[in-house]
Amino acid sequence: MTDRYRVQRYERLLQKMKECEFPAILISSAHNRRYMTGFTGSSAYVYISAHKKVLMTDFRYMEQAAMSCPDFEILDYMKLGLNETIKEIMKIDGTKTLGYENHHLTVKAFDFHKSHLEQVEWIPLEDMLEKLRMVKDQSELDLIEFASSIGDAAYKHILEYVSVGMREIDVALELEMFMKKKGASRLSFETIVASGKRSSLPHAEPTTKTIEKGDFVTLDFGCVYEGYCSDMTRTLVMGEANADQIRLYNTVLKAQELALESVKAGMTGKEVDYIARDYIYDQGYEGYFGHGLGHSLGLEVHENPRLSEQGHMTLQEGMVVTIEPGIYIPDFGGVRIEDLVVVTKEGHKNFVHSDKALIII
Repeated sequence: MTDRYRVQRYERLLQKMKECEFPAILISSAHNRRYMTGFTGSSAYVYISAHKKVLMTDFRYMEQAAMSCPDFEILDYMKLGLNETIKEIMKIDGTKTLGYENHHLTVKAFDFHKSHLEQVEWIPLEDMLEKLRMVKDQSELDLIEFASSIGDAAYKHILEYVSVGMREIDVALELEMFMKKKGASRLSFETIVASGKRSSLPHAEPTTKTIEKGDFVTLDFGCVYEGYCSDMTRTLVMGEANADQIRLYNTVLKAQELALESVKAGMTGKEVDYIARDYIYDQGYEGYFGHGLGHSLGLEVHENPRLSEQGHMTLQEGMVVTIEPGIYIPDFGGVRIEDLVVVTKEGHKNFVHSDKALIII
C-alpha cells in the first residue's frame, strides 16, 4: 500500500469518526489493522484519533512496524502492559472516550480492558471499519485482480492434470501447490473438490474418493496475494456427460450470465440474486439453489455486501463481489460456476477469465 492510499484511508476514517462522534478508537482485528496501517504482524493494536496515530506491538515486530508504518508512532506495549500503554496514550491525547471493535473483542478481553481502564468510556464501533473497506481503492483492486490471475492459471493447469482415477484430495493439493509456486502466500479458504454425487454438497471437503467416469467435478478455490483474496468455481465432467448433466450445467451457466449482464452500481444485492434465482426456479429447479448468489471479498474471503435474498445493501462502484449460482440435487450431483467482478457505474469488470463452457475431460 502506497502512502497516498494510506492517507486517503486515514482521512476517510477521521471523517467517519467525526460523523459518529468518536474522539478516538482502538483497532484490535488483524484485517482492519492491516487496512489502516499496512502492518502484517500477528500481534498489534492501533490507536487513532484526530491528533495521534499509534501502533502498539511487542519486541518481535518493532523493527517491522517501523518500516511498514512510517507515519505511525510505534510503541512496545509489553514494557508497561497493554492497558497502561493505552492509558498513557489517552492521557497525552486528552480523551476519556474510546471506540472499540465490539464484534471482534471477546467478552473476556473486553472485561479485562474495562476493569483496568475504569475511567474510559467504551463505545462500540459496530461495523464502521468494515463499511469503509467495502469500496476498494485501486491498490486493492490491483491485488485482487492479480490473485485472480493466479487462480486462472491454476485452473488451466488442473485441466491438464486431472484424470479419472485420481483422488479428490490429490487434485486439491495440486491446486494449492501450483498457486503457491505462482506467488500466493496461502489459500483464501480450504479448496473444494467434489466429484460425482458429492458435488451436490456446496461446501464439500476433498476426500479420498476416486474421481470416476461420468462424474461432475466441482472445483472451488482461491488464493491470497499480498493479503488480498481471490475466489472462483468451475464444474467439469469426466469422460462423458449425459443429457441431465448438460441441462443442469447450461441452466446454471445461463443464470450466471443473466446476473453478470445485470449487475451494476445502484442495484441491491437482492435484485441481482433474484435475476439468477428466478431463472433457475423457472427451469424447474426450485429448492435446489439454497445459498446466496454471491458475496464481497478483499482482505477477508467473505465480506459485505452480500448478494442474496436478504441482500438489501445497494452496490457501489468499486465493490468486489462474486457471482456464483449453483444447483445441487442429492444423489445426483451439482454444478456451481463462479466469477469475481468489480462493480462499475455501467456494469462490471470480470477478474476471472477461465472458460465457462462445459468442459468434458
